[in-house]
Amino acid sequence: MKRVVITGLGAITPLGNNVKSFWQSLITGTSGANLITKFDTENFKTKFACEVNDFNPLATIDKTELRKYDLYTQYALASVHEAVANAEINFEKLNKDRIGVIWASGDGGVSTFEEQLKEYYTGNGIPRFSPYFIPKRIINIASGIISIKYGLRGVNFTTVAACSGSNTSIIDAFNYIRWGKADMMITGGSEASITPSSIGGFNAAKAMSTNNDNYKHASKPFDIDRDGFVLGEGAGAIILENYEHAIKRNAPIIAEIVGGGLAADAYHITGTHPEGAGAILGMSLALEEAEITANEIDYINLHATSTPTGDLSELLALDAVFGVRETLSISATKSMTGHLLGAAGAIEAIACIKAIEEGIVPPTINTRNVEPEFADKFDFTLGASKSKTINYALSNTFGFGGHIGCSIFKKFSN
Repeated sequence: MKRVVITGLGAITPLGNNVKSFWQSLITGTSGANLITKFDTENFKTKFACEVNDFNPLATIDKTELRKYDLYTQYALASVHEAVANAEINFEKLNKDRIGVIWASGDGGVSTFEEQLKEYYTGNGIPRFSPYFIPKRIINIASGIISIKYGLRGVNFTTVAACSGSNTSIIDAFNYIRWGKADMMITGGSEASITPSSIGGFNAAKAMSTNNDNYKHASKPFDIDRDGFVLGEGAGAIILENYEHAIKRNAPIIAEIVGGGLAADAYHITGTHPEGAGAILGMSLALEEAEITANEIDYINLHATSTPTGDLSELLALDAVFGVRETLSISATKSMTGHLLGAAGAIEAIACIKAIEEGIVPPTINTRNVEPEFADKFDFTLGASKSKTINYALSNTFGFGGHIGCSIFKKFSN
């Protein structure tokens, strides 16, 4: 099996439109929540979300091409642009047959879908759909557009695993390099789902917070008063590379990925297993693949969406795998970014990688009263970040349908 390293990162998030600003906002405990500006929320139960701010697609996308891309693809291209630049890649000097793209999204071009159908149903009945309607809305198009932009002919597909999507894409990309089927992979995920159907749908499912009077503090994972997640949007891009390939081109190596666990709760269409069965299996598989023990994990970025049942089942899973470890640092960065659905795993993987690189555990904000059964079992990193040597970090993501994705990152050393 080939060794796989991380050589580039890119981010478009509610906390900043590049990795540097995203990370700085994360470690200073900044909330990305605000009132929704994308549509009129007067009749909606939830009126806030974590929107991307000051995004300029023309910084990375030609004006003549822009109308062909839904916002989720624009976010993808912008995050990949940063990751490629940070990885110091000159594709013309590399074998593009052995460089691929595995991307993720849960909703794809949902805003395009909504806008075009609204125009049709409120019009005169004559279908005047854009010729780009289908390619703008399909979930696989971002991975295709990324490969077209850079001329990458290697493996190319999209993972759709709800909120576990981009963690799944990262693990898939990791495996293709480990198996010797690729030298480099662009991976991650993007989402632009702050739309009427998403807000209305999640409200109907009773999954989303309705704390409109205190929206900056609405996402409070593990707090006994939590009432649901806060929707976010954006993208995260990661360049994975064969270690020998990276060394040969003198690439800047940030960290290493050493394990991935994919599993299923096999329990409920939207709810997590009450005892965390799938999460236990996913984390255990990741540890086994990384060839380390649970005691060697220094930091866990939790799925932790701030839903009543989901957070509790994840804590039960942690207890089963790690036992009582007061020195194990855990945090829920969705308390700041909101829940980016299919892109969540990508920006949370970046959070893990930066935590390793910088030796800083990002905080869990807003949480005041942790579930009493677990309050003394782990270090929840409440309120403020902390300095800590992190050799191994674990990222958890879970999705509707029972999808489980757990990945492990390691401090790089020769």
